[in-house]
Amino acid sequence: MSDKPTVSVLGTGIMGAAMARNLCRAGLDVRVWNRTREKAEPLAADGARVAATPAEAVEGADVVLTMLYDGRTVLDTLGEAAPALRPGTVWAQCTTAGTDLVGDLAAFAREHGLVFYDAPVLGTRQPAEAGQLTVLAAGPQEGRATLAPVFDAVGAKTVWTGDDGASGSASRLKLVANSWVLAATAATGEVLALARALGVDPQGFFDLIEGGPLDMGYLRAKAALVLDGKLSPASFAVTTAEKDARLIVQAGERGGVRLDVAAATAERFARAAAQGHADEDMAAAYFASFDEKGAQTPT
Repeated sequence: MSDKPTVSVLGTGIMGAAMARNLCRAGLDVRVWNRTREKAEPLAADGARVAATPAEAVEGADVVLTMLYDGRTVLDTLGEAAPALRPGTVWAQCTTAGTDLVGDLAAFAREHGLVFYDAPVLGTRQPAEAGQLTVLAAGPQEGRATLAPVFDAVGAKTVWTGDDGASGSASRLKLVANSWVLAATAATGEVLALARALGVDPQGFFDLIEGGPLDMGYLRAKAALVLDGKLSPASFAVTTAEKDARLIVQAGERGGVRLDVAAATAERFARAAAQGHADEDMAAAYFASFDEKGAQTPT
């Protein structure tokens, strides 16, 4: 194998497409597959080979990178690819799959002789497109040299959380990070909704906290998406945010803790999706504060 491995990317949604494009720009041989082929086709212009099936995509690959909706989808897709998987292939599992299925994913890898890495990424559309994601990774030393050019192409840094992907240590850290991100997103929407209800100009609130410990760039960025009506294209969609929030709640329950904010946040995302905002940026959770008739962009 050369120092530039052949990489198969399974899943070319918001994140997967950006990651595949950066792998192409780094000069790697990239194959891509997506259940809806139209989402993968544009990557051919970047140099990727678009495969018709998961098995076609992974045949002869040195690294398989999965960036799909959830853990169950990953297992189903790898099951389709199984006949073409080569023992010794490095598998970077980047989907946010929660903690419950990591053991099943690792067991699949053992059954097929794959070198498994639990490797979710932290970031949304913009850092993904810029190759500035943070990769959270756990897995054996033996395959890290193979993965290095892959992680270097898609991320600004890699945070290693352990030598055993089956432990789920990277996925656990990802859920902790996402719990903060989703809570901050929901709180941003509620701040804007309350300001509207009370007749307060949101800018007055931003001026009030400017430069102090309550100020936060993320708050301002997400609020701007709502205030400026720029919720599409999504950096991170409402439906995916709801899925992640529910994974966080489940993980908390498994650990014996009650996560009221995460549970309420999941419901806010669900209401926003039901109002027609499912594919918009997760900042659209703002609209969950109103019934459908009252769901208007604040002025």
